[in-house]
Parts: sequence; structure tokens; C-alpha cells
Amino acid sequence: MTLTIRYFAWMREHTGTDLETVDLPDGVARVGDLVPHLATISDGHALALQNLQVVRVAVNRAYGDLDTPVAAGDEVAFFPPVTGG
Repeated sequence: MTLTIRYFAWMREHTGTDLETVDLPDGVARVGDLVPHLATISDGHALALQNLQVVRVAVNRAYGDLDTPVAAGDEVAFFPPVTGG
């Protein structure tokens, strides 16, 4: 299964990229299954994904959470909460 992964704001800085295509091992069926796999890509990925309480997720541009299903061809985005002023 191949997914497109997007990172925004400081997550992009830690991972060193804003967009990557990832081939996933069998058994990844939801965002919560995806995160441990992504954290093995690099130390920066592990750092960006270490505290999921300060990270938001969207699958195919719809807000989700760790239980949101993922399937081949999906786009998963990780981003910090947005604040304004």
C-alpha cells in the first residue's frame, strides 16, 4: 500500500520534507498503525511524531484521529494546531 504523507509547520522542519510517498507494510489499516512506521524513517520523523497530543491529522483533507482508516492512495497530513491572533 502506498500513501502520500504531508507535514506542515514545525513537523516539516523536523522531517526535512513537506511531502513523501511511503510504502507501508501489511497490517496498517488506520492512522494509529501508520505513526510507528513513520517514526522509523528518521530521527526527525520520530521527533515530529513523538507527542501526538499536539499533532492533528487529516485523511484525504478531512480531519481525523488515530482511529481514522487509511487505504492505498490516501493522503495523510500531519500538522500542529492552528492558532490566530
